Amino acid sequence: MMRPHDDRRVLHTPFHSRVAAACETNEWEDWKGYTTPLSYTDVELEYFAIRNTCAVFDLTPMTKYRINGADAGAYLNRLVTRNLAKLAIGQVMYVCWCNDAGQVLDDGTLFRLGEDDYRLCSQERHLDWLHWSAMGFDVQIIDETEAVASLAFQGPTSCAVLKQMGFSDVASLKPYRFRTFPFEQREIMISRTGFTGDLGYEFWVAPDLAELLWDRLMAAGENYGIRAMGGEALGIARIEAGFIQAGADFVPAQDAVRNGRSRSPYELGLGWLVHLKKGNFNGRRSLLAENAAGSRYRMVKLLIDGNKPANNSFIFDKNGNAIGTVTSATWSPTTKSNLALASLDTPWGLPGDELYAEIYYIRELKWTRVMERCRVAEEAFFDPERRHATPAWDF
Repeated sequence: MMRPHDDRRVLHTPFHSRVAAACETNEWEDWKGYTTPLSYTDVELEYFAIRNTCAVFDLTPMTKYRINGADAGAYLNRLVTRNLAKLAIGQVMYVCWCNDAGQVLDDGTLFRLGEDDYRLCSQERHLDWLHWSAMGFDVQIIDETEAVASLAFQGPTSCAVLKQMGFSDVASLKPYRFRTFPFEQREIMISRTGFTGDLGYEFWVAPDLAELLWDRLMAAGENYGIRAMGGEALGIARIEAGFIQAGADFVPAQDAVRNGRSRSPYELGLGWLVHLKKGNFNGRRSLLAENAAGSRYRMVKLLIDGNKPANNSFIFDKNGNAIGTVTSATWSPTTKSNLALASLDTPWGLPGDELYAEIYYIRELKWTRVMERCRVAEEAFFDPERRHATPAWDF
């Protein structure tokens, strides 16, 4: 009998034998109890594979909950802030969910697998909260993190490689849709989803097929520049896409110890996920009040002068007042820009505001402090047409 993945302290994913063999840098991190690589060979080469060819990322540690039963749809519509009325079978929606105070517990993707069958994927673990929220609903909730191996496959040549593997109709798969395909006399699920802001897919497969999937993918992608990518390269890509991450850009409400440290969807730039007219859901009363009165904070995308990443920087107004902090930052090799996501006190963070980032960097044990001008970006830093095109482009 398979034990819940929470019962073990150090975990290996079903891809670990292949991942460990490819990880030349031997740089690892703990992702919810799993050992996952920060890098494999060279972060820049892995990053450029995402943007110019294709790259694979072991996604298995992402928490996955299977939710089914007669009330599954009604339960999930009560749980999340977004209206799920138009979520069709075979479709994926980006959602967030809150506590009663309207503070975000997490964000993630919701897959509708069948009429009353769903999979909710998230960064954090929420099994207790999901069960508490299910009181009165006829639903079954199972943590299937360990039972489903998942692999992200991202980059311009990803569709071409999948066609080389025999998934001939994959090009017609629309963004945020998924489909099952034959694989080794069995089935594999492929979704057109990802965390890079580029053309890409994610695999969902039984653990005993994981190593074979990795091998077949690497063989098919050999002439297309395929690489394995670690967490550092993925981090650069997701900031370019303007995607926020739990634990980096916001504190999940269940983890916040001090008042004011958690955030609402409006304060994270996720107001478009809040559908106040759909009826009751967790946190609705608080979000109604915030929508009327205004929010405390604003999450913004910043273009920063210079080339020194503004990691953990304070943001100041033109009078020298600290008005926020950077939550994520990177130098973007594609846009050739210094990028950041930042949480600012309202009313700051509107286009045209005169803002400055206080950046400290070290060279040969000497620390230097610079104040660099910031500009608020209204759109994603990187959003190529190939990400949205259907049929997917063949590079």
